[in-house]
Amino acid sequence: MAISNENLSRANEPLTPISMKPPPAKRRKLTGRALYESLGSPKMILAPMVDQSEFAWRILTRSFMDPERPKDLLAYTPMFHARMFTETTKFRDHHFQPTKSGLASCPKSEDHLTDLYLDGRPEIDRPLFVQFCANSPDELLEAARYVEPFCDAVDLNLGCPQGIARRGNYGAFLQEDWDLIYRLINKLHTNLDVPVTAKMRILESKEKTLDYAKMILSAGASIITVHGRQREQKGHKTGLADWSVLRYLRANLPPDTVLFANGNILQHNDISRCLEETGADGVMSAEGNLHDPTIFAKPPPVGHEGREYWRGRDGKGGYRMDAIFRRYMDILYKYVLEKPAPPRIPLFLPSDPLFDVPQTITNGDAKDKASDQPPAKRQKRDDRPTSPNLLAMQPHLFDFLRPLITKHTNIRDALARSRAGDMSAYENVLQMVEAAIKEGLLDYASDPAKYEDTAIPDADEQAANLDEDESSVATVKARRRPWWVCQPYVRPLPKEALENGSLTLSKKERKKLEEVRAGKSEREELDEEDGMERKEVVREAMVAG
Repeated sequence: MAISNENLSRANEPLTPISMKPPPAKRRKLTGRALYESLGSPKMILAPMVDQSEFAWRILTRSFMDPERPKDLLAYTPMFHARMFTETTKFRDHHFQPTKSGLASCPKSEDHLTDLYLDGRPEIDRPLFVQFCANSPDELLEAARYVEPFCDAVDLNLGCPQGIARRGNYGAFLQEDWDLIYRLINKLHTNLDVPVTAKMRILESKEKTLDYAKMILSAGASIITVHGRQREQKGHKTGLADWSVLRYLRANLPPDTVLFANGNILQHNDISRCLEETGADGVMSAEGNLHDPTIFAKPPPVGHEGREYWRGRDGKGGYRMDAIFRRYMDILYKYVLEKPAPPRIPLFLPSDPLFDVPQTITNGDAKDKASDQPPAKRQKRDDRPTSPNLLAMQPHLFDFLRPLITKHTNIRDALARSRAGDMSAYENVLQMVEAAIKEGLLDYASDPAKYEDTAIPDADEQAANLDEDESSVATVKARRRPWWVCQPYVRPLPKEALENGSLTLSKKERKKLEEVRAGKSEREELDEEDGMERKEVVREAMVAG
C-alpha cells in the first residue's frame, strides 16, 4: 500500500515516457529581479553541496513542499569542477545525467532534448541552478554550455573554504583576485543563454564585503548568495554566521538586487527569522537540510499529522525518520532504477488496532538477522555503481538517521555494511529503522514524561538569533526531539572546541587570541574606571544638592 501523502504517491505512479513529450520552447533570457520573479520568487533554497545535493536528494526535499506551490523551493546541483567537466566525458556523465544518452557534446538547442532522464526534468526538478568552480573563463563557459539547456541559471562557486579549493585555486581562494572573478562571471553573462549567479562568503569587514558584492553584480551576476561566515570559519572554527553583514548588504546594495542568505538555519522557523533579520529575498540551507530534508516544509496542522509526522503531547514534533527513509527509497526506485518499489505496509501508529498492527521484525530480530549475515565483500571497482544518486545513499542516511543510530548501534553497523547500489541491504536497514521506531512510539505512549523536559525552553521561545555566548549544548537541548524525529546537528562553538581539546591553535593564532583578550581586558578595566568616576560625580552632586 502506498503512503497516502500526495507527493509520495507520485513516486508509485507509472513512469511517463518523457521522450514522447514535445520539446519545450526556447526561453528568453531574463536577469536580476525579472529572473527571480519568473522562477516564482522562491524564499527557500536548497544549497549546492559536493556529492550531496544530487537529483534524488533534491526530489526528496521537494516532495515535502506544498504540491500547490512547487516553485517555493529553488535547488542547486552539487558543485562541479569546470575543467574536469569539460575534459572528461565519464566525469560529466557520472555527475550530471539530464539525458539517457549522456552529454558527449554540448547540446545546441532545446529542440534536441528528446530523451530526458534525471537532472533538470522540467516537471519535477525545477527551478534548478547548476554550480561550477573554476579559475579559467574559457573552461567555465565550455562547461556551462553543456548544462544550460537543463537549468535556469549557472552559478559560480566563490565560497568553498576547503583545502582542495586552496590547492586548486578556486572557491573562496579566488576572493583576492577580483579581476579574475569579474572575467569568470562576465564571460558567462555575455555568452550564455541562461543567467549567471554567484555564491560568496563575507570578508573581514562589512565595507569590503559590500565592495566585493558590488563587483560581482557589476560583472553580470543576476543573484548573489552570501554565506555569513568568513573563509577561515570551517570545521571546528565554523562558529556562527554573521547576519548583521547580510543586513548591511541589503541596506547598501541597489534595491532591486536579489540576495540569498546562507548560515545558521537549524530548523524551519529559522527561515522566517533569517528573512526578517537580514532582509534577504531567500534563505539557503546546506547542513540543516542534510540532517532534516523536511526543513523547508511547514508542519501539518494539529490533528492532521497522518502517519508521517509525529507530534508529542507538548506540541513539539517533526517528520518521522522511517517515513523519510521510505520516500527516499521509493524515489530511487522510480526515477533512478526505473522499476517499481516493493509493496509498503502502512507506517505503525500506537493507535492502530492490535489485529491491524503490521507484523514487522523487532529490533532484536533485526540485529540477529544482520549479525548472522557474513560481512559483505567489497565490490570490485568496476562493479560499483556510477550513479551519484546511489553513491550518496549511505552518507545521506548517516546524516539524517544520526540521532537514531547513535542509540541503536546495530542499525548503524548494518548501514555501514551496506554497499552503494545494494538496495536489498538498504531495505533491510529500513526494516530495522521501522522496527526501532515502533518500539520508541510504544514506549512514548506508555510514558511520555520520559521524553519531555519542561525545564528546557523551546527554540521558538529563545532569542531571535543565536548568540556567540550561547552554549551549543543549550542550543541542542532547545531543539531536541525524540530520536525517531529528524533534528538539526549543532556544531560546538570554537571556544568550546578549544576547551575540550578538539581544536588547537597555531602560534600565530594563539598570539592573535592573546592580543584580543588583552585588548578586551584593557577595555573592561577602562570601563570599570569610567563607571567608578561617574558614580563619584553623581555622589558629589547629591552631596552638594
